[in-house]
Amino acid sequence: MSNDDRLFLVTGATGRTGRGAVDLLLAGGHRVRAMAHREDERSLELAAAGAEVVFADLHDLDGVTAAVQGVSGAYFCHPILPGLVEATVIFAQAATEAGVRSVVNMSQISARREARSNAARQHWLCEHLLDRTDLLTTHIRPTFFAEWLKLWWEKRDGDGYLRLPFGEGRHAPIAAADQSRVIAALLLDPEPHDRAVYPLHGPVELNHREIAGKMAATLGFPVHYEPISVDEFAAAMVERGMPAHRVQHLGNVAVDYQNGVFAGVNDVVEKIGGRAPLSVEQYTTENKADFDTSGPLFVPA
Repeated sequence: MSNDDRLFLVTGATGRTGRGAVDLLLAGGHRVRAMAHREDERSLELAAAGAEVVFADLHDLDGVTAAVQGVSGAYFCHPILPGLVEATVIFAQAATEAGVRSVVNMSQISARREARSNAARQHWLCEHLLDRTDLLTTHIRPTFFAEWLKLWWEKRDGDGYLRLPFGEGRHAPIAAADQSRVIAALLLDPEPHDRAVYPLHGPVELNHREIAGKMAATLGFPVHYEPISVDEFAAAMVERGMPAHRVQHLGNVAVDYQNGVFAGVNDVVEKIGGRAPLSVEQYTTENKADFDTSGPLFVPA
């Protein structure tokens, strides 16, 4: 059990990176306040794991103000939905009033002034907004999650298919679990990382043909990458009922991806998180059962 009495707030605690950070902090004997939108199976699991669960909306000043009381460090994570700037302003004000010491901010690798994605540009603005507070602030900018391979995966006639608008662009997929280790480490030791911006990558940069080859070797059946146009991809997402804000974001980051914005590798995950990130082969092996059926967002041929 840790003698460290600090309380850490994890927003988005039922999501991939948030839940992983909660588990790591609890395993280290730390106190965790997990913020969720509603009581459901996932929030009940957080409570059973030992977290203090609170229910609030990042756009509700009173709810966020209550959530940050007594908190030393917080992980701030907003979904790809409208309202990021408002939510960041609310969090910054509430955290400042409550005397929160540090924040780890989930941004994205495409965040920059000239971004055509509305969400990416808003992330860039919010990074600068948080940097103007007194909080010890660290921004993480992951490339595409390895989990995305499951979302847009199609299993058809015994073969796997990735039909995506990424051309011959490249990236090193990073698993959410690896990001969670970085988040937990930054919360525990924020001082050396104040005002840092950390791109987060997996271990090996690949294009999607190479990713498909790695997956095929692991899964034991053929996997095909079929490049499609951004327009075809966007139309399929609209047909599936995806919010317009997210469709606009994904269409524009697909162009970014083709232009190399998501490329690169570094050693940030290993240096800060303490372990080398999972490769595509390792991730696929750990999640084999998820590739037995199609994912929820595949683009049909």
